This record gives sequence, C-alpha cells and structure tokens, in this order.
Amino acid sequence: MSRWFAPGTWWYALPLLLMAGPFMWVLPSVGAGSAIAGLAVLYFHRDPDRETPAAGYVSPADGTVSVVREEDGRLRVGVFMNVYHVHVNRAPTADAVQETTHVPGAHRPAFSKESDRNERLHVDFPDYRVTLIAGAFARRIHPYVEAGDTVERGERIGHISFGSRVDVLFPPSVTREDLVVERGDSVRAGETVLADP
Repeated sequence: MSRWFAPGTWWYALPLLLMAGPFMWVLPSVGAGSAIAGLAVLYFHRDPDRETPAAGYVSPADGTVSVVREEDGRLRVGVFMNVYHVHVNRAPTADAVQETTHVPGAHRPAFSKESDRNERLHVDFPDYRVTLIAGAFARRIHPYVEAGDTVERGERIGHISFGSRVDVLFPPSVTREDLVVERGDSVRAGETVLADP
C-alpha cells in the first residue's frame, strides 16, 4: 500500500506547522524555526514504497549494519538508523506473528553497546525475532502488527519515532555463510537481502 508518511506523523508535525504562521508575524525567527522543525518531522517519518526481492531475509530497516554476532548458536544482525534514514520497519520474510512484547528500558545511543538495555519491542515469528530498539532521542515505538497477523516479506511492521536500531535474531539454521552483508554495509528496509540460506 502506497503512503507518504508513517501513521501518526501529523500528531508531531501539525502543531509545529500551525505555530509557524502566527509566529512569523510576531517573532519571525521562532516562526521559521517552527516551520523547519515541522518539515523535518515530515521528512523523518517519510514512508516510501519498496521493491522487495522474492527470496532471502531482507533488512528490516534502512541504515548501517552495526551488529553481527552469535548468541546461543543463533546469528544476530543489527541495523543502526541515523536521523536521515527512513524509520519505517519491515518484515524480513513472510510469516505469522506469534507475539509482540514491549520491554521498558533506557534510552542510550542506539549505536553503542549500552543500547542492549534500551526500551524495545520484540516481534516474534515462529523461527526468528525482530527487535525494534529505541535510541537516545527515540521515545515511541509504534507497532503495526500483533499476535495472529500474517505478514509478507518486506511488509511494514512498525516504526520508531526519532532514532534507533532494529535487530534480526535469525533461526538456528541461518549461519554466517548465509550472510550477504557485513558490519558497515548500507542497507534498505524491504530491499537489501541480509541472509540467503
């Protein structure tokens, strides 16, 4: 489905844009700042369509691969989203959502090791998990799916307002040999294949 912005964007952007008009007459610098901030919010929450490949586990986020590690015999890949990246997140492959779990926590920079203790949302599928992790400035994780939903590869599953990281904990059957990315690579949500088992 085509849309311009992530759901709820106008709750952030509209007050700033509405304030800009009156302030332009009284305090032009404040009005201009408010308008710029409103436009920045719209840009941050943009939601372009993507061309999803027919196979493989695609990236759940736009950004840079910042984590590649093994945990209890499973591979984790994390994608750090900078402020200029699209922050709408997508399903790595087609599957049914088993559970979504919100975990409260800190708001450390999403690129740091300390971010492992940040606020997060786990989206559990039968064989793998996607985790949306709030960053230093991110204060809201917005899930689009819940238990019982079925998603297609590359389908939107949520977004994080103002920052963060998204991790994929792959099934045990996915190994490092299946990875087609490495730390430092740039990826696009729903388009870039992370692993092709």
